[in-house]
Amino acid sequence: MGDGLLNALQTIIDGGQLILGRELERFEERIAARHATGEITPERTGTAWAVGVSNGTDALALALEALGVGPGDEVVTVPNTFVATVAAIVRRGAVPVFVDVDEHQVLDPARLRVALTRRTKAIVPVHLNGRPADMTAIMAIADAAGVPVVEDAAQAIDASWAGRPVGTYGVLGCYSLHPLKNLGALGDGGVVVGHQPSHRDALRLLRNHGLRDRDTCERWGHNARLDALQAALLNVKLDRLTEWTARRRSIADTYLAELAGLSLQLPVPRAAERAVWSGFVVQTDDRDALRSVLAAAGVETLVYYPVPVHLQPAAARLGYSRGDFPVAERQARRMLSLPVHPHLSNRDVAQVVDAIRGYFHDRAHREEPEG
Repeated sequence: MGDGLLNALQTIIDGGQLILGRELERFEERIAARHATGEITPERTGTAWAVGVSNGTDALALALEALGVGPGDEVVTVPNTFVATVAAIVRRGAVPVFVDVDEHQVLDPARLRVALTRRTKAIVPVHLNGRPADMTAIMAIADAAGVPVVEDAAQAIDASWAGRPVGTYGVLGCYSLHPLKNLGALGDGGVVVGHQPSHRDALRLLRNHGLRDRDTCERWGHNARLDALQAALLNVKLDRLTEWTARRRSIADTYLAELAGLSLQLPVPRAAERAVWSGFVVQTDDRDALRSVLAAAGVETLVYYPVPVHLQPAAARLGYSRGDFPVAERQARRMLSLPVHPHLSNRDVAQVVDAIRGYFHDRAHREEPEG
């Protein structure tokens, strides 16, 4: 793939089209093709479009702006996400309203309805770790309330729920193309997908200073374009995304099979979900001890979002306290992300499994009563 990336770089240099241009259009067309649903409703043409933007945070903020979310509006989301989800809401002058999550670490539909008020202008479910939220239940509640949904699918490109791609349930779906994502640029990047032409047109204006043409500013906008260079590199990497996703799923399947029966809470895939496993997160009260043993065995693990957003210093003015979202808070104390990137060899995966099994075997031996 290295030669392909270098060739793409040279093409951009030789062509001189560094801002917008054909490489970005081609990337947008390819992303759109992955999100076509064929469904035609008053708000959908059945044909998807995609708009490349500068990063995943801007994708969310511009999506909310395109929907008219502004000062004093309420936007419902979850507290166990990366801070960027909430920062995008605050950037619009809106008020984040949190809803606790379920056992799958995604928005709990059972708690959603009571969070909606007359001031609610959007719902932002987060498909954390590449695992979809229950979009069937969420959309039923949102549609009944007349509230638009913007999906934070930053970690979930090519994931699906009930056979339909995430990002296509809500009016807009937002992806991050950060280098650590399943489809990552060689720098920052993001993309918004949707089906309503008016939203596409608004996003194209908003990402490019509000310019209809070089000399006409139709509305105040932003400098939030996806660089042509990054688009060219992403077009090369997009050729491998299906293969990489299949490998992630294979690794996850191995973990689910080989780690079953241990005193370790594994993710439980639901029948409707088709996850892409940007992270494979287990839970245990022994997280820190297990992590130390794995590190000693040469296995790198990560703890993502150990402090939920509602407990971050920046969120103090929102008025939330410890204990307000007990499920998210408990998960934050117990979560550990195992290696699942597609370049792991089978031997690497076996090393992870053996180290975890060894830890729990030794713990069980230590806990055996003497005599």
